[in-house]
Amino acid sequence: MGICRGHSDFNINGDIQDEAFISIFDHGFLFGDSIYEVVCTNKGNPCFLDEHLIRLYESASGISLEIPNTSKEIKEQIQNTLNSAENDESYIRIIVTRGIGEVDIDPSSCLNPNIIIFVKGIPQIPAESYRKGVSIALVSIKRNSADSLNPAVKTGNYLNNVLARIEAQKMGAEDAIMVNSLGQLTEGTTSNLFFVKGGRLLTPVKECGILSGITREKIIQIAHKNGITLEEGKWSSEELFNAEEIFLSGTVKKIMPVTVLDNRPVGKGIPGPITQKIMKLYSELLDSLD
Repeated sequence: MGICRGHSDFNINGDIQDEAFISIFDHGFLFGDSIYEVVCTNKGNPCFLDEHLIRLYESASGISLEIPNTSKEIKEQIQNTLNSAENDESYIRIIVTRGIGEVDIDPSSCLNPNIIIFVKGIPQIPAESYRKGVSIALVSIKRNSADSLNPAVKTGNYLNNVLARIEAQKMGAEDAIMVNSLGQLTEGTTSNLFFVKGGRLLTPVKECGILSGITREKIIQIAHKNGITLEEGKWSSEELFNAEEIFLSGTVKKIMPVTVLDNRPVGKGIPGPITQKIMKLYSELLDSLD
């Protein structure tokens, strides 16, 4: 990730501060017992904020956490924090923790969830990454099973992803692709996976064990609207080695071309035509937002 440009402000339960201090007894810190969302602005406005907040509340339900504030109230606090930071464009992270409790995994001692919003400048990803593409590796770390910690719930417990990223970096790659326990492709460490075969755009179906990204959903809509054949399905890792194109999607990286897989070129080793078309259409979608 690149350098962040801009001012950082922190909003803890409605109180905006230049520095943030959280109790070490907060179960979000002790046990990763928290949920979160990341939103970026475009022309100063948070992109797809309604969709992100819907998923925030769904994640809360997924871990039996009741958010004490309404979606409208959280929106107001986001805007207050953006106004305080005064950045041209901002990265927004919304975190809801279980709150302060005993040093015990039992959540019943946590009476008051903490809502933390922090705003900073958007990380500047090198333009070269978009022109030339990045490298990924298929790693041995398996994606969490939905029967244990459901990947569809966006929690603060990211050790599965951290270990996958570490393994990829040891292999000389910038990011990792994980498979599930059945050997089916899932996603990257902080992004969804798309690849092209036979002119068709393919992406793992939710049932494979993925976080259904907001950017992913927008790409699916773009593809259908613009006559790009798209299929959600279940594929083995071997399918990825025969891909003509690969790209990753996410809130911060948007559409990131992949041109190296396990130290081998993907297709012609440059971002392919469908990837470039999706990049252009997604950029146009962002520019069309109010």
